[in-house]
Amino acid sequence: MDAKRTHCPDDGGVSSASHAYRLLSDVLGFEVPLRIRLWNGQEHGPANAPRVVLRSRRAVRHLLYRPGELGAARAYVTGELDVEGMELVDALRQVWSAIDEARARDPRAARLRIRPGTLARAAGLALRLGALGPRPAPPAAESALTGERHSTERDRAAISHHYDISNEFYRLLMDETMAYSCAYFSAAGMTLGEAQRAKLDLVCRKLGLRPGMHLLDIGCGWGSLTLHAAEHYDVTVTGVTLSSEQRDHVAAAAAARGVGDRVEVSLRHYRELALQPGSIDAISSIEMGEHVGDAEYVDFAGAIHHYLRPHGRALIQQMSRSGEHPGGGPFIETYIAPDMHMKPLHRTLELFAGAGLEVRDVQALREHYPRTVAFWADQLEQHWQEAVDLLGEETARVWRLYLAGGALAFEQNRMGVDQLLLVKPATDGSSAMPATPLAWLG
Repeated sequence: MDAKRTHCPDDGGVSSASHAYRLLSDVLGFEVPLRIRLWNGQEHGPANAPRVVLRSRRAVRHLLYRPGELGAARAYVTGELDVEGMELVDALRQVWSAIDEARARDPRAARLRIRPGTLARAAGLALRLGALGPRPAPPAAESALTGERHSTERDRAAISHHYDISNEFYRLLMDETMAYSCAYFSAAGMTLGEAQRAKLDLVCRKLGLRPGMHLLDIGCGWGSLTLHAAEHYDVTVTGVTLSSEQRDHVAAAAAARGVGDRVEVSLRHYRELALQPGSIDAISSIEMGEHVGDAEYVDFAGAIHHYLRPHGRALIQQMSRSGEHPGGGPFIETYIAPDMHMKPLHRTLELFAGAGLEVRDVQALREHYPRTVAFWADQLEQHWQEAVDLLGEETARVWRLYLAGGALAFEQNRMGVDQLLLVKPATDGSSAMPATPLAWLG
């Protein structure tokens, strides 16, 4: 690898940047496609690689005290570490491609290997750089949940951490539908707003909504589906959210659109619903199931079966993930969605089938998510100063990193997202479903 060296007289002719590069490569088990620049101007690494800039000694301490993804995220969020030379998403794509290539050669590569000797070398490098010091305080943007996991109060706090930051910020980020979920680009040249409305129509058609029906929208967000179904399909909708900011937005929007008499938005946990068994015609849950929890998902699937009438349909749009980090990894679990749990698709299907629901259709939308997130990321950059003014610099940088990494996770098939259409059969086994999916694909 062609790596240009910067010499440092007080380091035996070899720069501290060179030592840092070698240490990182040893820890990961392959030559990293990054160029490292220290706060003193020293650089080392491939000349055409993304430049990782350590702006201060504090960045080293973040990495030393918490090696790996979380330490790097803390340094980035606080502005002690940055990426120059290309867009963040492109830099991450290049690194992930190198990781995939390294693992194809050796499955043990690109996995953190913190051995005693490695720690000693890292401490020695920090000493040489004058970077030894107390553990830096975690950024204020990190979540700090307490209480029993997936208790009602902790779930409420987890949702509030991500969704109650500012309705103004989400308006800045999203399109006019305020749909915070994967869109459906069903035709060429669609704007994101058009693709989101296409998704909302697809959901309503799959559910077979007709005037007078009652739809339960679990995790209704800012009401994109709740409002769309009430306005365009003339149904009564009960929206459920744990976010007070979302509840207030949906209630105001329903009144403004003239559907306030058909929309009830409830600030409560789905476990607290006071609905009669078998009283609901259709149930939707758009990218909320990831917040339910692993052990709790059995009860979630059971609740959907419990509330649906015979022949009632449910549409679940949900992310999936296989292998390690079902919560999305240390960064996501710490900054974005604490307590989130994503299952492999087959496991989710098994749980719904076990609850007595019949799986009638599965539609993968994975390739649609990078296009959706690209719009959000574009909006963030175009309105960067407004975002900083609303959220503060740290939280704005959390979002920049989140959107870049999230887009790649779907692009590179490390995460998926699917629409699952379910039906509650009658006691005689009938489903009242159309014979083909043409009725909703349209």
